[in-house]
Amino acid sequence: MRGTRIAGAVLLAGTVTGLAAGPAQAQEYRYWSFWDGKGGSWTYATEGPATQRPADGAVAGFRFTVGADSAAAGKPRTAAGFDAICGDTPAKEGRKRIGIVLDFGTAADAPGGERPPKARTECAQVSEDASAGEALAAVARPLRYDANALLCGIAGYPKAGCAESVNGSEKGSKDGSESKGSGADAAPSAGAAEGRAEGGDGSGDGGPSAGLLGGVATVVVLGAAAVWQARRRRG
Repeated sequence: MRGTRIAGAVLLAGTVTGLAAGPAQAQEYRYWSFWDGKGGSWTYATEGPATQRPADGAVAGFRFTVGADSAAAGKPRTAAGFDAICGDTPAKEGRKRIGIVLDFGTAADAPGGERPPKARTECAQVSEDASAGEALAAVARPLRYDANALLCGIAGYPKAGCAESVNGSEKGSKDGSESKGSGADAAPSAGAAEGRAEGGDGSGDGGPSAGLLGGVATVVVLGAAAVWQARRRRG
């Protein structure tokens, strides 16, 4: 009997581990990712554009991508070079210049019925205390948000949808290649995708899969309770 209880606890622990890893690997989302162009290379931003306040000379990148987290997100395919973007924009007192890179993703990344516009760069000249989100708004309107202030569209793309889940047959591509399939499932919860330009901080490496962690945490708590019960009975 004691051996059965121990085996059951081990099996449950294995199930919890599998659930914690599974959703992040399996579930992907179609969304706007946000990047820092530090040192001329792209790094996934550690906070959202609403709270990040870049200094003069910074470069912010936005890439429409399909992925489950920061490791799977496609980087902007345009170089993060401030001089190339803002070299023709003279400095002004009381203002700062932020290079903005807009990469609308590949045709494989696009929602059904839409084709991504060509990538482009803009030099936003904004107030010294402006956020990256405000710099984006200065050069890439119209921006589209959902009811929870999640950034859903930049420069009118995509026309509809917001951080929608994507099944395995319609994965996007990070290298520009095409893939088959179109359409998406229902959008995740408001806190599930990074890239908030107004409201929320969108911080961390969770990316769109972060919304799944609440369910995993519940399973972990239940698993811990079961193990405790088994130990109590043995005592």
